[in-house]
Amino acid sequence: MTEPSTGVEDLQRLQQDAVGYFLRAANPDNGLIADSSREGSPCSIAATGLGLAAWVVGAERGFLSRGDAALRTLTALRFFRDSSQGEEPDATGHRGFYYHFLDMKTGRRVWQCELSMIDTAILIAGVLTCGTYFSAAEDDEREIRALARFLYERIDWPWAAANGPVVRMGWKPKAGFLSYGWEGYSEAMLLYILGLGSPTHPLPAASYGAWTGSYQWENLYDIDFLFAAPLFIHQLSHVWIDLRGIQDEFMREKRSDYFENSRRATAVQQQYAIRNPLWFKGYGENCWGITAGLGPGFAKQRCEGGIERQFYGYVARGVPFGPDDGTLAPWAAVASLPFAPEIVLAAIQHFRDAHPEVLSADGLLTSFNPTFDTGAGNHRGWLSPEHHGLDQGPVALMIENHSSGLLWRLMRECPAIVTGLRRAGFRKGWLRASNG
Repeated sequence: MTEPSTGVEDLQRLQQDAVGYFLRAANPDNGLIADSSREGSPCSIAATGLGLAAWVVGAERGFLSRGDAALRTLTALRFFRDSSQGEEPDATGHRGFYYHFLDMKTGRRVWQCELSMIDTAILIAGVLTCGTYFSAAEDDEREIRALARFLYERIDWPWAAANGPVVRMGWKPKAGFLSYGWEGYSEAMLLYILGLGSPTHPLPAASYGAWTGSYQWENLYDIDFLFAAPLFIHQLSHVWIDLRGIQDEFMREKRSDYFENSRRATAVQQQYAIRNPLWFKGYGENCWGITAGLGPGFAKQRCEGGIERQFYGYVARGVPFGPDDGTLAPWAAVASLPFAPEIVLAAIQHFRDAHPEVLSADGLLTSFNPTFDTGAGNHRGWLSPEHHGLDQGPVALMIENHSSGLLWRLMRECPAIVTGLRRAGFRKGWLRASNG
């Protein structure tokens, strides 16, 4: 394999474009960030959490001034402090949690969506990033720290478990809790660590064991790893938590750690693309990235070779058991950069050379599908018509973790993360030296 030519400047360009999404997508009056670039998109509280962290990266890299980043942060944190909390159906949140989607102008619940525990966790991770980064004595930075602490400590984590062993996925007014809980390895590691670390309303320590008790260990392509099909699951918690060299009870038994596990999951993605068992266009050693996200739509087509294929809209794609409809997410490949830089840099270079249409000044496209025939008479296939905050955030933040470890360093100083990890049973590594 030839040495990838993607360099520091290329990564910084990708990172600056990704941070730019959050500068364009934010409402300057309340700090809320749109879920996507689609016209009329509501706020996603998860995108807002990623955006708060992206502004920190932008300030550190000089994409915006520290003062501008602090002002944007204060606007958002003041909104969440003052917004409506209660059981009314159009509130912004309840018991410290927030609804998944909010009106960009009013900040009220839209689409009859759920009060989302995981999206609140992503929001709060961004809030705590700002509370740690803005450490100066100036009034605005002191206020950021106070607001970050208030918003985190207000969350009633035990309520979200609904007297059960694991945290529930959501809650709706009148209907109550959703029937599903956070079980099986997923992005919910971040949620459990934050819940366990709370100084005011912590989750019981047993909840973490109940969650890990539902893990699934697999051997795929001669690679042993903790299984989750979509690639983003192996990335999201790592945006904030430095899991290198620290182990909980599960990983001690497996003689591994979660960082190594994500490296293996990235290798599984590459191996699946090399084998390409369903014969999709484009897949190969340097062209992979199958995860949850937007696709060409729910449709059937008879493709090359006479194969009738089923395509999907927004679904949680994954490998090797699917669903897989030929849709690739370049951002998901980039977000694995800290785990497997050699193969990720090669993938980035391949996207530049073979699929330049997936890169733009607005950031990497959410997804593309070379197999899908759009009827436009070209060979590019389907291209996502929009960008998403949930995609741009990991690009900006994981490039930074690869380059400098900034997010990891900040959160190693955050008492919520340190306490949560220790209560979950993590030991060794940097936790030995931490005073959090």
